[in-house]
Formats: sequence, structure tokens, C-alpha cells
Amino acid sequence: MADSATSTDTPARRSWGETFRVYTEPASLRMLALGFSAGLPFLLVMGTLSFWLRKAGIERATIGFISWVGLAYAFKWVWSPLVDRLPLPGLYRLLGRRRSWLLLAQCLVMGGILGMAFTDPQQHLNTMVAFAVLTAFGSATQDIALDAYRIESASSDKQAALAATYQTGYRIAMIWAGAGVLWLVAAALQSGAGDYQPQAWRMAYCVMAASMAVGVLTVLLSPEPQAKALPAARNAREWLQSTLVAPFADFLQRYGWHAALILALIAVYRISDVVMGIMANPFYVDMGYTEAEVASVSKVFGVIMTLVGAFVGGIISMRIGVMRVLMLGAVLSAASNLLFAWLSTRGHDLTGLIVVVSADNLAGGIASAAFIAYLSSLTNVNYSATQYALFSSMMVLLPKWIAGFSGLYVDHFGYAQFFVSTALLGLPVLVLVWLASRVHAVHSAPPESQ
Repeated sequence: MADSATSTDTPARRSWGETFRVYTEPASLRMLALGFSAGLPFLLVMGTLSFWLRKAGIERATIGFISWVGLAYAFKWVWSPLVDRLPLPGLYRLLGRRRSWLLLAQCLVMGGILGMAFTDPQQHLNTMVAFAVLTAFGSATQDIALDAYRIESASSDKQAALAATYQTGYRIAMIWAGAGVLWLVAAALQSGAGDYQPQAWRMAYCVMAASMAVGVLTVLLSPEPQAKALPAARNAREWLQSTLVAPFADFLQRYGWHAALILALIAVYRISDVVMGIMANPFYVDMGYTEAEVASVSKVFGVIMTLVGAFVGGIISMRIGVMRVLMLGAVLSAASNLLFAWLSTRGHDLTGLIVVVSADNLAGGIASAAFIAYLSSLTNVNYSATQYALFSSMMVLLPKWIAGFSGLYVDHFGYAQFFVSTALLGLPVLVLVWLASRVHAVHSAPPESQ
């Protein structure tokens, strides 16, 4: 375990001043900006796109199936070994392995978002889906390179803080890509021209493409992390062994049969949030909330509670351990879905929307900060990109596949029962966190105590 970023549940004692000072270090500030770049495209091909499609009159069942675009994130482990080991010609000499892949991925994201901007889903739905797939592929590739960059940028005891600042930037971007888009659309709507105006959405998505400049500039101005020397492969077979097989074999060798339990937890930890999230924006539309109302609530109350949740999750993870906070996050995430079930019985209730969105963002911030730190603790720095991509891919594979049927479920059973069902999906997570915490205690203990 010497090469893995462990010890997350035996945190070193540090003063409160030292704890908070971690957030002002350059590595943390870089992760804030890069987290923004990572979070921006996610909603543009998921939640915000579902709002756009519903406004354009696309059926809920179709919207649910289109959410499978997000499966690009679930299969990024397939090409993650290339991102981990393959130097990009030309860019590698200028930027290094991690930053060159980051820059390429960001260019793909910008191109995909612009393609979506100039496509009207009422007229060319298949083209819209194609550009959404391109955006998701670029975004997933950016995640692979960025996760490796983050893990290699600081020691293991600071990973929770980097995860918190990364998550903060990520969530701010999601607010901008969610509430920000709706604000821009609402401001661009022309009175008397109908409820759906494609030119307003075109302008908003163009602004989102331009916002990716935050990540591009950060990549260009950031240092490349110290690269570990990789032994040169003597032939193609040896290269494939070290690139494709070794990262997965290393994880199985370190954890043995416990690997199955860890992977099961990773596969379902965020299932309540992901499955519910696909229908959240269609729910807002069907409940009669306007673009301006959803944007204002998400921007004001959502961002405050997300920031609070991310920083609270990072701080208490460093002080009491990641596994305890994982359990707390699992409970809060499931409970927040029950609030959506309550809201579905209220009709157009703006105060209720404020309460529910605030609670949901607080729970998501806490859970995500702890979960990112936990995933980071499982990786070996020799295979950081590949192993983290495997973990984060498994995190969304099952939830996103199930989420594809969410529109059909709502059509048959209604929103209230749908939200209750997504909360119940979180119950097995509590058992898995409890079991995984016992495994984690064994593997993070000093060798002489095992």
C-alpha cells in the first residue's frame, strides 16, 4: 500500500488554522478552476439538456433514453489507459502528459457545446444527440486527465481538501450550466414569440462554450505535476501489459476479495442522486416553474448550500475520517429525494422549491467531497488515471442505465412515487458503507497492526 493515497481514516492531527490554510494553497486554487471546467459540460448534456428538450416538446420517455449519453462517463475506463500512458505528439513536449490531454479534451468539449448550440432539437434531434455524445466524450476524457492531475498534485493527507475545492468548482459550474443557462434563456426570450424560442437556447449554449476558457487558461498557466518515471516497454505485448492489465491487476492484488465489496459500494453510492436527477428538470417544467424561478433558486440557495456542503465534507473528512462522512452523505442523499416527493404534492410552491433545492445541494456537497477523497485513497499513483477512471466509471454505470427508464416510470406511476423509489434505492448503500468501513480500517492501518 506504499504507493496508494491511503490513511484517509487515520487523519493526522492539525490545528484549525492549518486545516483551513490548505484551501488557500496554489494546488487547491487550481483545482477550484479545473473543477469548474470539469463540471460545466456535465449538466449541458444531462439536466439542462433535459429542461431544453422538455421545453421543445420532447416526450419524457425519450428524454430518459437520451440521458444514456451520460454513459460515456461510465465507459471512460476503456480509453483511460491511453490517457494515463500515451503522450500526445507535439503537445506532450509543450505541456507534459497530464496538461496536454486536458487541453485536447477541453477543445472537444467546446466544439461539442457549440454544435449543440446551433442545433434545434425540434428539427434535428439526432444531430443534437450526436453533439451531446461528442461533448460527453470530451468531458469524460477531461475527467480522466484531471483526476490523475489532482491525485499527483498533493500528498494523500491533502486529498480531501483538493477534493473539496475541486467539488466546489465543479458545483459552481453546475450552477452556471444549470441556473446560468436558464437565466440567459429567460433574459433572451422575446415577448409574444412563444414559450419555446430556440435562438435563446443557442445564445445560452454559446456562452457556456466560451466559459470553458476558465479551464483552458488554468491548464496553460499551471505546472505539470512531477511525473513518475515509467519503464520503457520492450515490445507491444509488454506495453499492453503495463498499460491495460497492470492497473487492474494491481488493485485486485492489493485488496483481494475485498475488491468486490469496494467496487459494489462505488457502483451504487450515488444511485439515488443520479437516477432522480434525470427527471428533476422535466419535473420543474411540469410543475409550472419558469426558467427565471429555477435559475434564481439554484443560483442563490443552491450554490450557498453546495459550497457549505463541499467545505464541510472536506473539513470533517480530514478531522474524523472519510468513511464516517460517507455514511452521513449516503443518508442525506436518500433523505433529500423524499423532499422532492413532498414537493411533488405542492404544485407550484416556490418556497418549497427553495427548501428542497437547498437541502439537496447540501447533501450532495457533503457526499461528493467525501466520496472523491475515498476514491482517491484507493488509487496507486503509478496508475492514478486508469484506476480512478475505473472507479468513477463504475460510480455512474448502473445509476445512469437505470436512469434511462426514469421517464417511463414517471409516465406510469407519477413523480411522487418515482422520488420515493429513488430514495429507497439508497438503503443498500448504507449497508455497503458499513461493511467497506471495516475493510478500509484494515487496509489503511500500519503494516505491523494488520
